[in-house]
Amino acid sequence: MTEAETSDTGPRTAEPVRRRPTVYQVAERAGVSIATVSRALRQDSPVAPETRRRVMAAARELNWRPSRAAQILAGDTHDAVAIVLPDLAGPYYAQVIAGFESEVVRQGSSVMVLATHGRAAADQMVRDLAGRIDGLVIMDQTIPDRTVEELAASGVAVILLARPAIGGLIAIRSESVGAAASLTSHLFSHGRRRLCFLGDPDRSPDIAERWSGFVQAHIAEGLPAPAEPVRCPGFEAEHGYRAALEIFRDESPPDGIVCANDEVASGVYRAAAETGHRIPDDVAVTGWDDVNLAAHLSPPLTTVRQQMRQLGATAARLLFDRIARRHIASQVLDTELMRRESCGCRQDAPPEPAGTG
Repeated sequence: MTEAETSDTGPRTAEPVRRRPTVYQVAERAGVSIATVSRALRQDSPVAPETRRRVMAAARELNWRPSRAAQILAGDTHDAVAIVLPDLAGPYYAQVIAGFESEVVRQGSSVMVLATHGRAAADQMVRDLAGRIDGLVIMDQTIPDRTVEELAASGVAVILLARPAIGGLIAIRSESVGAAASLTSHLFSHGRRRLCFLGDPDRSPDIAERWSGFVQAHIAEGLPAPAEPVRCPGFEAEHGYRAALEIFRDESPPDGIVCANDEVASGVYRAAAETGHRIPDDVAVTGWDDVNLAAHLSPPLTTVRQQMRQLGATAARLLFDRIARRHIASQVLDTELMRRESCGCRQDAPPEPAGTG
């Protein structure tokens, strides 16, 4: 670019290029550090009123607005968010991560994923991660409530996923208690009376709610409340298979098995085939989640459909709202009962609402 240009009316001097004001200029004019500028812009940060007034005045005089780059320089953002899960195996977690990742990318940020796998060092791993991201979604029982509350108190934006809200934090989950009661009552409508619940309520808040709904349905039916579930050490097909082998060895096995998820149910199918128990003639089997596998089992699996991708996407949206300090509230997503042949229904039975959030 030249300093002067000619026109029909004579020489014309080019106007100087105006540069946008920077956070450094605001800090210099206000007589503070750039970190103080960042804190002063957040109404909930501990900044003296006079300091905040000087920063705001300097920003107005310079006509400065905090850009994304300025926020990063001020240490106010890392341009990344994270999701903490108990595991990565299986279609449930894959769908949740897919929904979370798609929304984060749409927001123009990056994703970090941490699977704790029940490790003793999970607390410290999450604490270390929290220092490198703008916000954190914590799923299931990955870390204790006490650690979650400490992270939130330190200023980390936290959203809970598939676990109850605690300490005023925001949570997103699927409705489980009512859905499990509906599913159990549906088996009663088929004449089943000796039901067992296959899954460990201590391993997950979701499973605990499903067990609660299972028990409530028995009470509503006027049947004795089951004392204990049949526990298995995980949520994979092999866990369901091994537990079901023990169930079918009983002299009077149940005539219905409500499984913690679809993968556990698929393991029950294998055990039933090996021990000569026909589904649904001898034993009705149900699952949870409605993963792709469910409709392709033989017979197709009756299950509860939850919106797995929507869970992840909603958690991401709530997290960005939290980071931006917008008002948000906890959410419970609806579930749907998918009635198929494994409970005794005909093949074309339409789905029906199972639980309303």
